[in-house]
Amino acid sequence: MADEPTGALDQKTSKEIMEILNKLHKEGKTVIIVTHDPFVADYCDRIIQLEDGKVVSDTSKAV
Repeated sequence: MADEPTGALDQKTSKEIMEILNKLHKEGKTVIIVTHDPFVADYCDRIIQLEDGKVVSDTSKAV
């Protein structure tokens, strides 16, 4: 589980962290990321958007 994993990082390091998390996912590990950053969300296969504690959208990318 990663809560804002790139929040205080420069762009290069942010990309490196997201690539590491993506590699773990491709190895079969479940990775849960909480973020407000569209750059980070773009790496994800599934995005669940919450507003006021309720799910307002749940979308999956074609893999």
